[in-house]
Amino acid sequence: MTMVDTNETTDVEAVFDAWVASLGAALESGDPAAVVALFSHDGYWKDILSFTWAYRTFAGHADIEAALSAHLPDVGIRDVRPATDRTPPRLVRRSARNVIEGYFDFTTAVGAGTGFVRLLPGDTSEQPLVWIMLTTLQELEGHEERSGTRRPTGEEYSHNFGGDNWLDLRRKDQEYADRDPQVLVVGGGQAGLILGARLRQMGVDALIVEKTPRVGDTWRNRYHSLTLHNEVWANSLPYLPFPPTWPTFMPKDKLAGWLEGYAEFMELNVWTGTEFLSGSYDEATASWTAQVRRADGEVRTLRVPHLVLATGGVSDVPRIPDLPGLAEFTGTVRHSSRFSSGLEYAGKRALVIGTGNSGHDVAQDLYSNGAESVTIMQNSPTCVVSLVPSGTLVYSVYSEGPPVDDVDLITAAIPYPVLHETYQWLTKRTTALDKDLLDRLNAVGFETTPGPDATGFHMMYLRKGGGYYINVGCSDLIADRKIGLMQSRDIDRFTPTGLLSTDGTHTEFDVIVLATGYENQQEGVRRLLGDAVADRVGPIWGFDENHIMRNMWQRTAQDGFWVMGGSLIDCRLYSRFLALQITAELAGISTPTGAEPARVA
Repeated sequence: MTMVDTNETTDVEAVFDAWVASLGAALESGDPAAVVALFSHDGYWKDILSFTWAYRTFAGHADIEAALSAHLPDVGIRDVRPATDRTPPRLVRRSARNVIEGYFDFTTAVGAGTGFVRLLPGDTSEQPLVWIMLTTLQELEGHEERSGTRRPTGEEYSHNFGGDNWLDLRRKDQEYADRDPQVLVVGGGQAGLILGARLRQMGVDALIVEKTPRVGDTWRNRYHSLTLHNEVWANSLPYLPFPPTWPTFMPKDKLAGWLEGYAEFMELNVWTGTEFLSGSYDEATASWTAQVRRADGEVRTLRVPHLVLATGGVSDVPRIPDLPGLAEFTGTVRHSSRFSSGLEYAGKRALVIGTGNSGHDVAQDLYSNGAESVTIMQNSPTCVVSLVPSGTLVYSVYSEGPPVDDVDLITAAIPYPVLHETYQWLTKRTTALDKDLLDRLNAVGFETTPGPDATGFHMMYLRKGGGYYINVGCSDLIADRKIGLMQSRDIDRFTPTGLLSTDGTHTEFDVIVLATGYENQQEGVRRLLGDAVADRVGPIWGFDENHIMRNMWQRTAQDGFWVMGGSLIDCRLYSRFLALQITAELAGISTPTGAEPARVA
């Protein structure tokens, strides 16, 4: 982003306020054509819940008008106004265009919404036109978040000297001795905790079950050297941002401790050491019967209207490739999910299979902790970027200054075609910045790629969750031949003591680490809920036809079943919208309906 420095005396706030007034008049008139007239011919409108009760993108006048015709009559929109508690309107440069960015609020029949817009300024006699507009539902009437001016007073604790105090009530609340929760969340990592916090503030009774002994163990138990690869200011949690004293790149154990504290400070009901055993859905009662085994061995049966799987964007089922001869290998074979530290393998000859982030980090950890030799095996070209500056450029909008919740709406507003074009431009830039590193890697035979359509590492994350590496040192070790390199196409088979290459060379190893990823989260659903539910839900993650992550943060084909996951940024942004959908169903709130218009393919 570049702030535009013009010599013109443009009153950005006045221009924006006038545009919002025009938008409000057009929407409240119920005339789709009047609204469409405010858009440029290549304009986009994205909606999250407020009009469509879904995630939808509409492109061009005809598509936008069809969508408005279908949904506008049922929305009951009114009181469209400039947002007073958001970043003020500003003139900036995005994607080689000068735009006015600003926020507006509105009210619907079911609650309150916030919009974000990028306007293309005309000359002084012309009203700006919309390039990109996002509308989102932020609150449900009667179920507003109990935060800020709506926070609890706590007076009941001040006046009660003879009964239960706050701690007594918290303990009873967590026991569920005389009730079942309204929502059962499986997984107490970042996804489950953040969703639990949203639901609690909306007045929903949610129980989170986590199979590890402590909240945060999902990070605490990962390999010893792990550090987050994006900056701390992009990763803050709702209601409780990270302290400004924290390091830019957060170590895993620091995050684990924060998550444990978050559960306590946000008063979340979490049962740790609790395994989800089974669940079945009864259509007649519209509820799940779920069984969980608590830390003390007690099996508890819970009946809940809503079940949320919050165990990550991928399943916890390791992907184990069928490698010829691997079963004959007599050394140690371990999936990266069970790798904690290279100290265990000091003096050993190690092979790491896989060149994503985990594979590189494991290889670097082994090398740094005294392995006799480390070799990494590549199966396909890998997108490699430096941590700084290339790896952080995709998140640079979070360092511009506006509050993180405002920036989240900026990122949510970007339609897929613009995102695709932006990532291609960004990847050209990062490839140039990282040319020396990529040339050095290529020189030793490591194969690199900017992605199948040159959209870079973050698009690979959105599409399949992996296939890239953000360099924190391992690429340099490979380029300097301190870590060896093999290509999987050159391997004939594994032997009891190592592997045989197609040229007849035999290389001995003591340990093999499979950094080969995990099965699709659909397999996690299958393991927990059986084939019928898994097949009904289908694959999870990757773009669906509406360019939102498939079966994430939205209604699935299985009634009462939802999936929550993604990065810290994803969880912070989309937890609100998933919580709103669940809350609306529990409250029996009538949501917008209408014919399904044509959508962007």
